[in-house]
Amino acid sequence: MSPKSNVILGISAYYHDSAACVLRDGEVVAAVSEERLTRKKGDAAFPHRAASYCLRQAGVTINDLAAVGFYDKPLLKFERILETYLGVAPRGFKSFLKAGPLWVKEKLYTDRELRDALALLGDAGSKDPAPWDGELLYAEHHESHAASAFFPSPFEESAVLTMDGVGEWATASIGIGRGADLEIIKELHWPDSLGLLYSAITYYTGFKVNSGEYKVMGLAPYGEPKYVDLIYKHIVDLREDGSFTLNQKYFNYLAGLTMTSEAFNELFGGPPRVPETDLTQKEMDLARSVQVVTEEIMLRMARTAKKETGAKALCMAGGVALNCVGNGRLLREGPFEQIWIQPAAGDAGGALGVAQLIWHRHFKQPRKVVVGKDGKPRDAMKGAYLGPEYTDQEIEQFLKKTGAPFEKIEKGKLPLRVAEILSQGAIVGWFNGRMEFGPRALGSRSIIGDPRNPRMQADMNIKIKFREGFRPFAPSVLRERVADWFELDGDSPYMLLVAPVKEARQIPMTREQNEKLWGIAKLNVPRSDIPAVTHIDYSARIQTVTEETNPDYYALIKAFESLTGCPVVINTSFNVRGEPIVCTPEDAYRCFMRTQIDYLVLGPYLLSKTGQGEWTENAAAWQKEFQLD
Repeated sequence: MSPKSNVILGISAYYHDSAACVLRDGEVVAAVSEERLTRKKGDAAFPHRAASYCLRQAGVTINDLAAVGFYDKPLLKFERILETYLGVAPRGFKSFLKAGPLWVKEKLYTDRELRDALALLGDAGSKDPAPWDGELLYAEHHESHAASAFFPSPFEESAVLTMDGVGEWATASIGIGRGADLEIIKELHWPDSLGLLYSAITYYTGFKVNSGEYKVMGLAPYGEPKYVDLIYKHIVDLREDGSFTLNQKYFNYLAGLTMTSEAFNELFGGPPRVPETDLTQKEMDLARSVQVVTEEIMLRMARTAKKETGAKALCMAGGVALNCVGNGRLLREGPFEQIWIQPAAGDAGGALGVAQLIWHRHFKQPRKVVVGKDGKPRDAMKGAYLGPEYTDQEIEQFLKKTGAPFEKIEKGKLPLRVAEILSQGAIVGWFNGRMEFGPRALGSRSIIGDPRNPRMQADMNIKIKFREGFRPFAPSVLRERVADWFELDGDSPYMLLVAPVKEARQIPMTREQNEKLWGIAKLNVPRSDIPAVTHIDYSARIQTVTEETNPDYYALIKAFESLTGCPVVINTSFNVRGEPIVCTPEDAYRCFMRTQIDYLVLGPYLLSKTGQGEWTENAAAWQKEFQLD
C-alpha cells in the first residue's frame, strides 16, 4: 500500500510521559515529550503542544499526513483491566469504583477522543471542529517499544528485547528484526512484570513510582544484597529462560491502590519508608537486592533472545531498558556482540515506534540503515537531538526583554572560555541547539561541571538539583578517549551504559575507611581522579560525545581537555528536582536564577550570576510574558 504522503505522526498519551513524533520518508524529523512544553512533570494529557511543534518542524498540517499512529491498543488494555478486577473480586471492587469510570472514558472511547484532539491541531481557532477523519492506526504497546528499538538502530538484523511495567497484556517481549520486518516471537504477560517488581521496591523504599526508579538504582551500590534469597524464596519464581512468576500475595496492584501488601510489610519487617524521611541501611540493602535480581532476569532474558533468534546484535526498549547498570552487565557478560538501546526507552518512545511500524509494516516501505561520515553504520536518532531549538536572535530578544546582563562571545572562542570557567570550579548551565528526546540530557540542555572536584557531586545535588546527595552524576567523555578512562571501548551516546572507571585511575579505600564508614557515609571518599562522576562501586554512567553528532558540546570538552588534560565533564540534566528538563531560553534563565548555577550559556551568550542582580519571581506575570502557547 502506498501512502498518500510521506509524513506520519506518532502519538503516546493518557498514561504518563505523553509525546509526539513526526517521520518523513521513515526519517525522524522531530520528537518531544509534552511535559517539556507544558512544564508539568510526566504530563499524560494528549500532547497538543508536542504534536503542534512536530508538525511545524516538518512543515505540514494535520491534513497533510499519511496517517496518525497511537502507541498502544486501548481496548485490549481495557480488557486486561476489567479481567483483572473481575479476577480478584470482591477485593478489587473499591479500587474499581474509583478507577473504572476513568478507564471507561479514557480507554473505551480513545478513538473518538483522539480524533477530536487531532481536529484541534488542524483548526485551533474553532471551539467545536469536526473530528479528524484521516487514517488513525493502533499498535500493541510492546510492538511500539520494539519498533522504536529496532528500526532506528544501526543493525540490518537484531534480536529485540522489551521490558516494562505492562502494556496491554505483555510485560516483556522478545522479537527479531530483519530489514523492514519486525516480529514478536515470545512474551511474558501480566501480572508477572519486572518493571512492576522494581516499582514495588521503589514504592516500599519511599520513592515515587514511575520516576523514583532511578533513585533506587543509584542507591543500590550503598547496600548489600542481603534480601536476594528472600526475594527468590517468597516473591519471584525465576526460570532459566528469564520468565518468572510473581507471588501476588506480596503485591496490591491487582486489587488495591498501593504497590505492596501487608504480607510484603511482614516479610521485610515493617511498613514502607515514609517519603522524605532519612534513608536507612535497610533501604540501601533492598535497593541492592532488587537490582541484583533485575540484572539476573535481564541476563537470562537476553540469553533466551539469543537462543531464539541467533542474532549477533540486540536492541532494547521499555522502561526497564533505562536501567543502565543492567545494560552494562548485558554488554560485558551477555551473549551479544553489540547492544543498542532506544534513548527514549519509556512510553514517550512509543510515539516514535508506532510511526515507524506504520511506515514499514502498514505502508510496506523499505528501511535503510544510516551510514556515518566514517562509512560505518550508525543509528538514526540524530543523537536524540529532536526537540525545539532557538535562534541567536530569539535568545537575544528574550535577554533584552528580561533585562538580563549578558556577553556575546564569538562561536570559535566560546568553548575555551567556558572550559576556563569550569576549570576554576564554577557550575555552568549549558543551553545549545535542539533539545534532547528522552529522559537524559545529552549536551543540549545540561548542567556541567569539573569532574576532578571532589565536592562537585554533593554541591550540584544539594545546591543546584535540590535532591538527595547520593544521586550519581554522569561523565560526558570524548568518544576517542573513552577507553583511556573507563572499561568501555565502544559507543554510549545516550548515557545508557554503566562501566567501571579504569583501575589505574581508581583510588582504593583504605582499611580504616572500609571499617569505619558504611552506606552514604562513603559518598565523600574520593574514588578516582574524576571523583565527581565515580560512584561508590567505581562505576560511571557514560555518555560518549562525537564531533559529528554534537560539534559544539564536543568542542567544549575538547577545550576542557586542552586546559586540564581531562577529556571528561560532569553532565546532569538542566532542571531541578520535580521539574521537567528546560526547553526554552526562559526555562533555562528561570532555573539559573532559582539555583546556585554560576554561569549560564544560551547559544553564544554568556551570563554570570554575579551580574544578574536579585531574583524576584512573579510566576503569573512570567508565564503571561514568555510562556509558549
